Amino acid sequence: MKRNSFVATMTVALAATFSVGFVNITPKVIYGDDNRVDVYQVTRADIREIADSTVALIPTRDIQNQGNGLVKILASSYGSSMNLCSDEPFFDQPSAANCSGSLVGEDLIATAGHCISSSDCSRYAFVFGYKMTDAKTAPETLPEGEVYGCKEIVAREYTSAQDYALVRLDRPVRGHRVLSLAQSAAQPGDAIYVVGHPSGLPTKVADGAQVRAQQGAYFTSNLDTYGGNSGSAVFNARTHEVVGILVRGAQDFTYDRAKQCTVSNRCAETGCRGEDVTNISYIVNALKK
Repeated sequence: MKRNSFVATMTVALAATFSVGFVNITPKVIYGDDNRVDVYQVTRADIREIADSTVALIPTRDIQNQGNGLVKILASSYGSSMNLCSDEPFFDQPSAANCSGSLVGEDLIATAGHCISSSDCSRYAFVFGYKMTDAKTAPETLPEGEVYGCKEIVAREYTSAQDYALVRLDRPVRGHRVLSLAQSAAQPGDAIYVVGHPSGLPTKVADGAQVRAQQGAYFTSNLDTYGGNSGSAVFNARTHEVVGILVRGAQDFTYDRAKQCTVSNRCAETGCRGEDVTNISYIVNALKK
């Protein structure tokens, strides 16, 4: 993507295909400059507040109650578990999330349809605040109040075109803002950004992207996203309304035979297949029922 407009400049990259519940997530890719940054690096308070409404979908087996009001998040080491080259960004950060989601009602989360189903409902926790607080402080423990369960799947489709889910949590969310949803479809050329958990990492924000083409059920873009970003909210950069849900894209990684490790795949701004984003209208309609 083009250089950041509201976040500090930082080079980043990541991901690979992995299994989430009953389905394999399709990885995403970097287009042009890599704009991914941690939330603490974001200079605008309004964007940090929006990022605070993002959830990480983490298997309940990887969350341990410590008995003191905190939970421990069990995570793998991103760089070593993915066999990344040591100079890859975020190499030392933890990876715990299988997918991403966002708060669209007091007890409702929007995510991708391939991220969760009725049979998976009890297997995933929806965790707010899974983010780096500075360059060295990872979210190893979080307040137990930031962890929510899945009560039911309110609406869900998972086809070649539609890919979305609306999930009701086990209780109303406190301390996080309900996001505003766009009432009209994103159009080619619109500036957009994404907030989520690429490759299961702590929350990342990436801007500088555009809508490439509107396909009706979804639109294509040059967002810098990866497996784990599935379910991430995509925002209009002018209105900061959610315009879609990131669902699929091009291949993330390539193998560097000389270094004998994995490096990030990169495409030109207008190259590769693009990243697909389900139009938010499906969630808007589900909320009306």
